[in-house]
Amino acid sequence: MPIRTGPAQPRSFGGIIPAMSRPWRNLAILVFIGSIFFCGLGGHKLLAASEEAQAELRLYTELLQVVHAGYGHEVEYKDLVHASIRGMLRTLDPHTNFLSPEDYQQMRDRQAASFYGLGILVSKRNGELTVISPIEGTPAWRMGLRAGDVISVIEGEPTDTMSLDEAVTKLKGPKGTQVNIGITRRGLDNPLDLSITRAQIPQNTVRYAYMMTPETGYIRLTDFSRSTAGEMRDALDDLQEQGMQNLLLDLRSNGGGLLDQTVSVSNFFVPKDSRIVETRGRLSDSYQSFYSDGAYDPVDVPVVVLVNNGTASAAEILAGAIQDHDIGLVAGTPTWGKGLVQTVYNLSYGSGIALTTAKYYTPAGRLIQRDYSSYYDYYTHFGQGSDVGSGGNEVPEVAPPAEEFRTDLGRTVFGGGGITPDVEIEIPDGPQILTALFAHNAYFQFGVDYHNEHQIKDRAWTPPPGILDEFKAWVVKEDMTTEEAITDMLEDEDAREYSLRQIHADIFNSAFGTEAAHQVLSEGDTQIQEALELMDDAADLLEQRRRLGKTGAGAVATLDPQTNDQGSK
Repeated sequence: MPIRTGPAQPRSFGGIIPAMSRPWRNLAILVFIGSIFFCGLGGHKLLAASEEAQAELRLYTELLQVVHAGYGHEVEYKDLVHASIRGMLRTLDPHTNFLSPEDYQQMRDRQAASFYGLGILVSKRNGELTVISPIEGTPAWRMGLRAGDVISVIEGEPTDTMSLDEAVTKLKGPKGTQVNIGITRRGLDNPLDLSITRAQIPQNTVRYAYMMTPETGYIRLTDFSRSTAGEMRDALDDLQEQGMQNLLLDLRSNGGGLLDQTVSVSNFFVPKDSRIVETRGRLSDSYQSFYSDGAYDPVDVPVVVLVNNGTASAAEILAGAIQDHDIGLVAGTPTWGKGLVQTVYNLSYGSGIALTTAKYYTPAGRLIQRDYSSYYDYYTHFGQGSDVGSGGNEVPEVAPPAEEFRTDLGRTVFGGGGITPDVEIEIPDGPQILTALFAHNAYFQFGVDYHNEHQIKDRAWTPPPGILDEFKAWVVKEDMTTEEAITDMLEDEDAREYSLRQIHADIFNSAFGTEAAHQVLSEGDTQIQEALELMDDAADLLEQRRRLGKTGAGAVATLDPQTNDQGSK
């Protein structure tokens, strides 16, 4: 969940939770006593105002005792208290959340620049914990783990009943410690037992960065952690050394992250002293404006930003800043619309709360947050489509929000519903007839077997004639489908083209890694291919922006935090 890190000590709630050594059954009573104590310190007004709260807290402690003593099944005080906290916070907004110690630690891990582990990308495939790709130079890579290997055992415990998160947690651990795993590999009769020493593994948020064409660089940014700005600097430097003249920035399904990293990344695009985002809330200190500080020279090339309705929070801030300042074009489908600022406070027991303290506004004054009066509509995007960048769902046409704003160049943009793209690009449905093959993990496993047999070493390799016949025979041999069924599937021209590309990608994943596979798949990605065709339009926009910078025309809108009216400077 996107968050903004708060102060080291909580401003509320945490100071009145008992120390960890106290039993959970006393929590509600201590909350009650603490509230009286702190209200007493605050004077007679607070003490008087607390009388109603005291009565409600007394009811709460009675309820807690009755449920614990009389419920038909045994329940823990901790579980009851956690559930009641979550129920309370649900009445506020969709993004204020209580973080259990486990949740809090996972959040901190996601934000960290690195962790200690083995260095593999894993996924659950057909119920098995499967290696998608080892990361070059890591302990797993040095021990010879391959794409397609199944981690069947971790420290003597079978993985088939573990969730993916549970398995990943067990694979991580302190630096220099060992983890014992069992590997099942296709073609080997017996499992491999390995002891691998954990080491520091970078947690990259720039997932892919490569030249998509001789002129156009491509960057896939998945979220914003503590290392994101540095990763972006390295990626942009590398692409510019390769002659990048255009940039396609892919923010699809980027759920956000740290605000300071978003501001830092925006410095690569917007001119110095340009506003990037403003926060506004109930308290006076929630009104803050964040500006580019000129720490980096803007890339100053035509930019197209790809978004979808999985693009949220910090990613929407970046897309909104680029759009409002006319730095580049935004393409894809409307973003999620998550514009609530979460400040994280530490609580006792290693837990925390991500508390909504303000809202995000773009440089032009647009509210990013979408309406959440109906939680059902908010989470299902009812009436707003369901594309999340993986294909297979058409996004119905939606009337834009009524509130209009102007970019630096005077273009019209809309507020109150995420970031509306300048150019909407939908993702067509893939061949549904191939669903059964994906359910059996057919393309991935075929790619593993094909590479193991042929040892592909040349990145210029392309699937030879007859590989589809080889694939058909393989899926029948593996008992994934019948010969008649696979023949019928591949009679469809779109299905044949899709299958060839997926086979190519999965062979490259085994041979060269996930980025090489992505490069192959991008050739069939409708949004990417149509975005590439927008580079001339992005160049025209950039030229207008350059002229604006020389003339000083088109003043950037400012906002009065008290009236929320637009003004100018």
